Amino acid sequence: MPVDDEKERLRTVARARRRTAAEQVGSTAGQALKDHFLAARAAMGVPSTPDEDWRAVAGYWPMETEMDPRPLLRHLHGRGFDCALPVVVGRGRALHFRRWHPQTVLEPAGFGLLELPRSAPRVTPQVVLAPLLCFDDRGVRLGHGAGYYDYTLAALRRAGSVLAVGIAFADQQVDRVPDADHDQRLDWIVT
Repeated sequence: MPVDDEKERLRTVARARRRTAAEQVGSTAGQALKDHFLAARAAMGVPSTPDEDWRAVAGYWPMETEMDPRPLLRHLHGRGFDCALPVVVGRGRALHFRRWHPQTVLEPAGFGLLELPRSAPRVTPQVVLAPLLCFDDRGVRLGHGAGYYDYTLAALRRAGSVLAVGIAFADQQVDRVPDADHDQRLDWIVT
């Protein structure tokens, strides 16, 4: 079976697993994620406060049953990190990231998404928190299929170093995610 067909079949299963995990864990998941990220921070090489090598962290605004990184982003913002959210600039292109702070009002962006206003300054993150449908122990993630995080991580890695951290419920782990040469692997996964 072609890799794209395998991925599409797995997406159906993964969406259901993520929905079930979100229902079971409920609203405490974001706080637990924050605690687990902070416990793993030193092992990942991320300092407790920003320095010249670790200044910006990109998260995302959760949709549907995605793991909620906002408690972590609020914590990191409070510690002085520049926090950012992604902006889709076009199909087949890397995401841009714009600076976010907890008081920022997001604007409707189509497809039921919210995004930062165009006036928010662009940021180049050293850490990218990536949403996903499922992951495996090799660091392969399966997203929704548009490839935005693959394009983005590839571009950031060509330009320098970036730490790619998958954000998920533990139940989103599968034995194997089908992958192709262009798929970008995660450096860490925090559940």
